[in-house]
Amino acid sequence: MSLESIDHTPPPFFRQGASALSKVAFFGLLAVLLMVSDERFKITNPLRAALATAMTPLQWLVLQPLHAADHVGSYFVSLQEARELAAQSEKKLTLDTLKQQKVEQLQLENDQLRKLLDLRPRLPVSAQAVQVLYETPDPYSQRLVIDKGESSGISAGSPVIDGSGVLGQVTRVYPWVSEVTLLTDRDQSIPVMNPRTGERNVAFGNPGHASGALELRFVPPGADVVVGDLLTTSGIDGVYPAGLHVATVSHIERRTDAAFARIHAQPVAQKLGRHLLVLQQAKELPPPPTEVAPKPVRGKNRENIKDVLPSTGDADTSASGARP
Repeated sequence: MSLESIDHTPPPFFRQGASALSKVAFFGLLAVLLMVSDERFKITNPLRAALATAMTPLQWLVLQPLHAADHVGSYFVSLQEARELAAQSEKKLTLDTLKQQKVEQLQLENDQLRKLLDLRPRLPVSAQAVQVLYETPDPYSQRLVIDKGESSGISAGSPVIDGSGVLGQVTRVYPWVSEVTLLTDRDQSIPVMNPRTGERNVAFGNPGHASGALELRFVPPGADVVVGDLLTTSGIDGVYPAGLHVATVSHIERRTDAAFARIHAQPVAQKLGRHLLVLQQAKELPPPPTEVAPKPVRGKNRENIKDVLPSTGDADTSASGARP
């Protein structure tokens, strides 16, 4: 065998050099560096936005059979079911009309009381209707994708509600779609209030309890909380408008050897609905108060102040002059 037929090129790096442990350590450190950089500096946001924009037509095409099946299924609804749905809708519409009249009267009285007490008016809240496209397949998060994004005026941090209460919050906004993180996600929290007692707490997402629930943390064991209490938004964070329904208390565990009680609540919103509302609260907060600096005393005004408030030295001099 001639020497010219031998391949003199060096073998590849991964076939020759570093061991398997070194490669695992290298790629592990690289992955951690990329995750930290993405969390701190958001370096992958432009890439995510470009991919989401490019995938929007494909997602629309894939969802068309599902939409067609829904339309066909709704078309073949029986006459009896349609009549029952119409009767239920009419009854609900009547009840909602009565509630709306009461709410309008209460709102008018509230505005008059605020004017009498010279209180700041409530910030206006606008709503935009959206539709759920699909649920993200990530098993470690609970997110929905809606059909409107930055081009429609959707902004990150906006609350999302359905017909029952608060469902979640917009966490990522792309040009044509947006991601909504549900309240039951482990990274979500929302300030709540118990209308029965007026007590305020913070509810955290707990996806591992009862297929998704909320947990009230740092609540003393003797707190006045009972099963069935309704929790609403307190409005102190400036993100969620006050008075929106959030959850109902479903489980309370009080232990003598624990510093806090374990309280779980079941969200009132249903993530199975397809039509949602994205709320946008105005940020017209009043300016902070400014401190007025005292003006310096000059000229004759200083002499007048000395005449009115004599100094200690002048008092001692007058007293010594009066001595014999």
